[in-house]
Amino acid sequence: MGVRDLADYPWDAVVPYRERAAQHPQGLVDLSVGSPVDPTPEIIRRALAEATDAHAYPQTVGTPALREAIVDWYARRRGVTDLTVDNVLPTIGSKELVALLPTLLGLGEGDIVVLPRVAYPTYEVGARVAGATPVAEDDPAAWPEGTKLIWINTPGNPDGRTWTVDELAVAVRRARELGAVLASDECYAELGWDGRWSEERIPSVLDPRVTDGSRKGLLSVYSLSKQSNLAGYRAAFVAGCASVVGDLLTARKHLGLMPPEPVQHAMTVALGDDAHVAAQKELYRARRDVLRPALEAAGFRIDGSEAGLYLWSTEGKDAWESMGRLADLGILAGPGPFYGTDAGQHVRLALTAPLDRVSEAALRLRGAAL
Repeated sequence: MGVRDLADYPWDAVVPYRERAAQHPQGLVDLSVGSPVDPTPEIIRRALAEATDAHAYPQTVGTPALREAIVDWYARRRGVTDLTVDNVLPTIGSKELVALLPTLLGLGEGDIVVLPRVAYPTYEVGARVAGATPVAEDDPAAWPEGTKLIWINTPGNPDGRTWTVDELAVAVRRARELGAVLASDECYAELGWDGRWSEERIPSVLDPRVTDGSRKGLLSVYSLSKQSNLAGYRAAFVAGCASVVGDLLTARKHLGLMPPEPVQHAMTVALGDDAHVAAQKELYRARRDVLRPALEAAGFRIDGSEAGLYLWSTEGKDAWESMGRLADLGILAGPGPFYGTDAGQHVRLALTAPLDRVSEAALRLRGAAL
């Protein structure tokens, strides 16, 4: 399979529901896509402006300052204290890395890429573009022989599943038994809400408690889109095994996959400032505290969702039926079937609409419950 063989973009199927929701007298409340709506922090915008005299080609490996900032960020925010600049690499957002990683690793026909059973669709797309076989499986014991790449997502999109240190350690041991690269997509790691994650730091696959003293075959993928409202900047990075990172760097040099120099400078500043991240989390918390009880009052059950940017919700009915019910209330959600065959009765609601619109959605949901 190649790029020409990809199916139509699945979000096209949501257009009729968007049109239906837009007919509501008080207007559409779009909770379907996790695209940030809050302003990019001023400190980051100033940094971007300062670096606009970018006459030379940017460095694929990243500027020395950016690489050091990534290393420092992992130590400060993720408890990963043993990285060097040889373990990190900036990327043009995280989606391109997710989609291209099987290809960049040289995978092809006969190779297996494992992904979560409920998952961001691009993991499967990347496997198929490379000609590899995607297998959806959450249990490390069931990961099959022939697996070359394993994707986990913690906290998960869409379901908020968050792996503990012990669970990550089991996954690492199994990946090494298989001789597979284990890539952990961790871009929601600053957004813990419930249970232990309301207090504890969400662990990385690179956490020393997980790695047993070796980063071999391990990658952590992170994006600044959500924590810093940099989705439009395409600002992300990968860290982990120096050998794998080195191979990715070589391939990316040949392909010209280099983040623009102004973006690299803005990333450096963003990674050094924790205050704007904490402020953004509180904005998401306020929306979540309004939306969750309203969904429950309207008959939805929230599954998982202990961390991340979404409420993974079900009425125990077909997801498209729930999409229609919400559309009649002027609310647009994301349909569970986009995220795997196990998600046929769920919808995903994002916390990225402004609080006044989330409050309007909550008002409609509570009214529907009467």
